[in-house]
Amino acid sequence: MLNMDSWVRVLILVACLFPAFVECRVRHYKFNVVMKNTTRLCSTKPIVTVNGKFPGPTLYAREDDTVLIKVVNHVKYNVSIHWHGIMQIRTGWADGPAYITQCPIQPGQNYVYNFTITGQRGTLLWHAHILWLRATLHGAIVILPKLGVPYPFPKPNHERVVILGEWWKSDTEAVINEAQKSGLAPNVSDAHTINGHPGVVPNCPSTESFTLGVAPGKTYLLRLINAALNEELFFKIAGHTLTVVEVDAAYVKPFKTDTILIAPGQTTNVIVTANKRGGKYMLAASPFMDTPVVAVDNKTATATLHYTGTLTTSPTTLTVPPPQNATSIANNFMNSLKSLNSKKYPAKVPQNISHSLFFTVGLGINPCPTCKAGNGSRVVAAINNVTFVMPSVALLQAHFFNTKGVFTTDFPANPPFSFNYTGTPPANLGTTNGTKVYRLPYNATVQVVLQDTGIIAPENHPIHLHGFNFFQVGRGIGNFNPKIDPKNFNLVDPVERNTIGVPSGGWVAIRFRADNPGVWFMHCHLEVHTSWGLKMAFLVDNGKGPNESLLPPPKDLPKC
Repeated sequence: MLNMDSWVRVLILVACLFPAFVECRVRHYKFNVVMKNTTRLCSTKPIVTVNGKFPGPTLYAREDDTVLIKVVNHVKYNVSIHWHGIMQIRTGWADGPAYITQCPIQPGQNYVYNFTITGQRGTLLWHAHILWLRATLHGAIVILPKLGVPYPFPKPNHERVVILGEWWKSDTEAVINEAQKSGLAPNVSDAHTINGHPGVVPNCPSTESFTLGVAPGKTYLLRLINAALNEELFFKIAGHTLTVVEVDAAYVKPFKTDTILIAPGQTTNVIVTANKRGGKYMLAASPFMDTPVVAVDNKTATATLHYTGTLTTSPTTLTVPPPQNATSIANNFMNSLKSLNSKKYPAKVPQNISHSLFFTVGLGINPCPTCKAGNGSRVVAAINNVTFVMPSVALLQAHFFNTKGVFTTDFPANPPFSFNYTGTPPANLGTTNGTKVYRLPYNATVQVVLQDTGIIAPENHPIHLHGFNFFQVGRGIGNFNPKIDPKNFNLVDPVERNTIGVPSGGWVAIRFRADNPGVWFMHCHLEVHTSWGLKMAFLVDNGKGPNESLLPPPKDLPKC
């Protein structure tokens, strides 16, 4: 006899084997994780890649397809891969964050990630979710609409993937290991990249650049992805306007801009019209950081928009990147984002809230007797003053098998004490350590106010929630006022995302419905802050309905 969960898998398989009845496919990919000697900035080093490619291969699928990716680990590191933004309805085992939903894939081992893309279409990304491997272990996910379903905007003539990243001349694992040993911040990257290339670099004439070929009069959908480890980026194209139509695989009301802001883990789809007769035009990706004391890689990555028929020796029309601290440009872009909220793509914003949470996000300082460079202290990060300690057993396994002693369910709904969050910091900058989760009943409606703190320095934190999309219903500078600020919330057409920037010295309010059982990571997508402990998890209980329970783990789930 098949149990209910087995029947669900059989029905999915039957539906996909007989597409005349249901339009979906099973798509198979094989990701061989291998080392590859790669040269950038006139310097060569071995990097971790999928199938020897950097950036890695694009994963293509359609809405409602089932995807099976066999990941084979041929390198010396433990590996896990996260399918960033895929909701993983009931399939948390395929989500990917190491020690949260799975033990990592050990050297010489393999694992098949098996999930169905339900109710999603657009651009997402995949990346390693362990150590700092995602610096080079990343690629695009392109989810096309169902067959016969048009885009809610004029169909472009062509589509291109554009991945923004960072490059270190040093081994990135050595960079973070040295920082953890010293207790101080890691070295910033040596360059930013566009599709793996930094563009024109002083003192390195052999550097290759990415070229985007276009034909006059044609339109192009650029699927932009920020795969950088630690830096928010501005992106612009000289002499061309960008029409924003989607962020984080959710349609938005189209608007025109010359500059977009994109944080690590975020995606943005823009339409560009090749409205010149010819020529070459610069693409530029440059950092955004409006906290003066925080070091960033200040180099601009460049590429070229090249019209057909234009000689390679022709001069390139340049563009000036925004200033690094261009807060007004960043805010203008963020405030322009609104959900499409059409009849076909409604914004299902929770109107009534059952769990109202207030989370401070920021830095701290804890004792570290071995940290000589840090004078016996180390920089840490925390949510509600809890610096998350990674377990040695995956949280989802511990939850499913009811293993005691791995985590506790007492993550605080509010900070342990109140202070002027964006003003003078408290005398004690220490945090508490713990592997704590916040438990939610199935179908709970949740509001989380994420409040930046000025401890050490105020900073923009791109917060990513696994397992769900959420709506950004409010945003502001300074301390959140629970009596005044909710009156200005947008509960009609707020932007829908999976990664949101908490503004430097400010706050953001998000809402989501907890209708996906499992354990779901929430963390800063600046890898340095994740390493320091700016992370937590939600545990969502099973519901009572037949399709409201976490499916059992696959037989090949890696072991710790």
